[in-house]
Amino acid sequence: MPSTSKPHPRSDIGRRVTARREALGMTWQEVAERSGAAPAYIAYVEERASAAPGIGMLLRLAEALRTTVPELTGSAAERAPGRGSALRDAELRTLDEEECRELLATGGVGRIAVTTSEGPAVVPVNYVVSGDRIVFRTAPGTVPAAAVDTEVAFEVDRIDDAFSSGWSVLVVGDAQGVTDPDLVHALEGHADDLSWAGGDRSLWLEIVPRRVSGRRIASASTPQA
Repeated sequence: MPSTSKPHPRSDIGRRVTARREALGMTWQEVAERSGAAPAYIAYVEERASAAPGIGMLLRLAEALRTTVPELTGSAAERAPGRGSALRDAELRTLDEEECRELLATGGVGRIAVTTSEGPAVVPVNYVVSGDRIVFRTAPGTVPAAAVDTEVAFEVDRIDDAFSSGWSVLVVGDAQGVTDPDLVHALEGHADDLSWAGGDRSLWLEIVPRRVSGRRIASASTPQA
């Protein structure tokens, strides 16, 4: 009779240890032997949110897993993503337009590619999705403001170094100023969320998508959505 018990919540360290161990193709027993711990303790670290290994144990785990304490604890977040080891069974999947739009709809930070008087430029912007359009705000005279009445590319991605996985969505379309006063009024309510950079950013722009595409890197053993 299958168990009806719920899985235990896991910690971020536990997830990172699991991802690194599996990327190396190691068992709990092998990690335990290399770190001087019991296999049951390695399982405890990976599976229980209450696990809090001390610095000594973290150092031994990092050495056993051929990584670093900052990578295991997540304190390497300031570093550019993509330094994790590739999955042994990595697979590049093409996302359909519906999947792409679902990922875009979460909002956040994306990158807009524009042509300026000095040549091509790519800059990050905070954005939201309004209907089928991508909306962001900026200031006149900035690089994103050069997008007005031009064709642009807009890219959003998420990368998980711990799991060596991620996705990216690319939108190509026309950028234009937001002129609907009702929409501008509604957007003003999100003004603080739409510009981490701060400052006076009164120019609202929207991108009308014409092409939407995306890709995802995941383990081949992970079921497709």
